[in-house]
Amino acid sequence: MLRVAITRAQPEADRTAERVRARGAEAIVTPLLTIVPCGYDTSTEGAQAVIFTSTNGVRAFPDVRGARDRVVLTVGDATAEAAREAGFSDVRSADGDVFTLAALAKATLDPAKGKLIHIAGDHVAGDLGGELRAAGFSVERRLAYASVAAIDLPVGLRGPLDIVLFHSVRAAETFVALGAPNASELTAGCLSASVADAAGKTSWKRIVTAPAPREDDLLTATLGG
Repeated sequence: MLRVAITRAQPEADRTAERVRARGAEAIVTPLLTIVPCGYDTSTEGAQAVIFTSTNGVRAFPDVRGARDRVVLTVGDATAEAAREAGFSDVRSADGDVFTLAALAKATLDPAKGKLIHIAGDHVAGDLGGELRAAGFSVERRLAYASVAAIDLPVGLRGPLDIVLFHSVRAAETFVALGAPNASELTAGCLSASVADAAGKTSWKRIVTAPAPREDDLLTATLGG
């Protein structure tokens, strides 16, 4: 049975573990990041849309009652599902990355109809704000949470493993910074090319990149099925 380390933060790590086990592998939950909420301005007055680039952002938005009817754009389907569960009524998923998210905003929103509010963490992949501002949108990025990297390698990443899954550049960078033990004997499963680039700062037996930035694609690419 393949032993698969899951490095993403909780609670997503437990959900990923369930999917890994469903594919017949052993899941070792060993987060390299901890999500810490930040105090920030949650008013959406004057905004035509709210953008979430992670489920962490949705969870860090404390009360949707005043924003329930705002248009919500999300980077992917998992974030869209979280937004609907939180109570947002008009949720649109880009089902991809920040580039497909920017394309969705350009295709469905109007720069003249109000600003966009991006509920984000302290580390954001790509330049979503730059893409949208270049198209004429006014974008406010609200820092809703910080991702704190582990300072010591978790025990689960020191034992016998076959695959290490990375869902973010930050997690891959942290693993490399903490010494990447036995990486030359392991497979790195990476959600995107940018994550693979970060993991590639050390030597692996194999690096697998998901064909699209979705967890199902990541698990299929690394575990099969």
